[in-house]
Amino acid sequence: MTADATGQPGARAEYQAAVAAYVAAGGEESVQRVITALFGLTRKLDQWYNRQLADLDISHGEWAVLAHLARSEGVAVTPSRLADVTGVAASSMTHRLDRMAARRLIARAPDPRNRTRVLVILTDVGWRVFEAAVRQADIVESDVLAVLSARQRKQLAALLEVVIAGLDDLDPS
Repeated sequence: MTADATGQPGARAEYQAAVAAYVAAGGEESVQRVITALFGLTRKLDQWYNRQLADLDISHGEWAVLAHLARSEGVAVTPSRLADVTGVAASSMTHRLDRMAARRLIARAPDPRNRTRVLVILTDVGWRVFEAAVRQADIVESDVLAVLSARQRKQLAALLEVVIAGLDDLDPS
């Protein structure tokens, strides 16, 4: 195994060792290479995204709310829907929305059709934070994929889309 400057195994050596362990346990090598590579890429990107979100002074959970509201194209969303799509309890979402409203990232208003419900929408401040996060992520994502040609990026995207569609077909829910 090769080591990096700190004496620790390098990323490539760790990848090879992980694949070898899965293959030794009975996994098919090409499958394990793909899954291990995807896991490693996801882990490294998650580390970068978490640092970037901290620089923007938002949590991962707040990012999930901002992203969902940005994708809703100006249509207000209920807190219960936000809790569902971000995978948290309604009470946790209430606290998250309180913090976000205090920072003017989101606005809440009564639902005109059902006064017992509240609707949430992205504010201009929230939209600017969302845009800043996307611009910063795009720079890193572009750098990550710069080693591939435009044709290779298209091929990789198409192949991953096929895999994702296959997973959707396997989903029991």
